[in-house]
Amino acid sequence: MEPDAPLTAVERYYSGKLAEHGPTPRGVDWNDEASQTLRFDQLLKVCDLDDEFTINDYGCGYGALARHLEALGCAFHYTGFDISRTMLEEARRLRGDSDCVRFVGRDDELEVADYTVASGIFNVKLEAGNDVWERYVFATIARLNELSEHGFSFNMLTSYSDADRMRLDLHYANPGKIFDHCKRNFSRWVALLHDYGLYEFTILVRKELAQA
Repeated sequence: MEPDAPLTAVERYYSGKLAEHGPTPRGVDWNDEASQTLRFDQLLKVCDLDDEFTINDYGCGYGALARHLEALGCAFHYTGFDISRTMLEEARRLRGDSDCVRFVGRDDELEVADYTVASGIFNVKLEAGNDVWERYVFATIARLNELSEHGFSFNMLTSYSDADRMRLDLHYANPGKIFDHCKRNFSRWVALLHDYGLYEFTILVRKELAQA
């Protein structure tokens, strides 16, 4: 993978969205709060929300997931990571670092957590070639696995999107291919969610089954 050039462009893209729209769902390139919350709800299905847990938010933006977890009343320790310095500045301004919530700007500052989630980080490829971007996707999924004790989840735009609405600067993945990759490489217990009304899918990878 050649990460620097494509991710540098992606960082500029998202920093620009934040400058244009502020710390809002549109500032991280989502249409509205309802769709952002719906994505969070799918991603968090990998977690046991009834027990205290640790969670990494890989591509945290302005930290909306941390506030969502607080609204749910969860007992959690959260680390948000983002490549955009301005996103992290907003996250710290809105939520701030504390004993339960912290934000970091380097991947190597992350520690293994119970769960790792990633929302939207595979969507915007800009001018990166498909081969380059797919290598980035698979390398990053492997990193999500490394960072997760009990499981991880992520979402991607679906190749089943309407052709007339697909954009050349976005990456649309084959959900079956991604499911198969996770099943073969990371766990026997993988779920593919493709039924929640958005032009995307969510993958849940559990490293163990919940005890009955």
